[in-house]
Amino acid sequence: MLALVVLMCLCSWGSTQVIGGAQSRPRPQRRPRKKPKVEPIDVIPPAQNIDIERMTGIWYLLNAASKCSYLINHGTKVEPTVMNLTRPADSSQTLSVSIKTRHNHQCWEILQVYDISPTPGRLTLKGPRPELNTDIMISDTDYDSYAVMFYQKRGQITLKLYARSTDDLSEPMLSKFEQLAEKQNLGLAYLFPFPTYSHCGAVDKDHVINCIPTC
Repeated sequence: MLALVVLMCLCSWGSTQVIGGAQSRPRPQRRPRKKPKVEPIDVIPPAQNIDIERMTGIWYLLNAASKCSYLINHGTKVEPTVMNLTRPADSSQTLSVSIKTRHNHQCWEILQVYDISPTPGRLTLKGPRPELNTDIMISDTDYDSYAVMFYQKRGQITLKLYARSTDDLSEPMLSKFEQLAEKQNLGLAYLFPFPTYSHCGAVDKDHVINCIPTC
């Protein structure tokens, strides 16, 4: 399969003494309520008042910050990657996603769908099982030049920096991305810049991977 479709309960017992030294029957103590699990992505503030319509269109992947084993092992060999977001005519609650990149010198296109959450800026890429879902959050964007997106799968966070054009590289944009990555304990050793040239164009149908509804 193509490597692109690229990650106790404690019980206390007490006893009391009654008159005459007889010991009462132990009473089981009520189990403490488990605290709701807080996922890393849930404590990251999303961008305010995200307009999904303005997020549609072409986005070039410029940089990724991640402890993903694939990137750690192959981060120096990443290929130019472009994402196209569109709104399907038959659904107001999803985004159609096309990702084009190379593998073994061949252009591939991966088709996905993001479900739009009621929470502004939150999306979901469904996996074969709920625990394999990818939670996505648009953290920062100006719609016209850059977007920072968080991806979480099985509790692991990946940040991605996109731009509308490969000519939109700017020091303030890159610095902001690095600062956001640092807050997730993703320092320079976990930053993987992507090529800004030679992106794929049209892809023949034999090299399209349809991940709808899931891969």
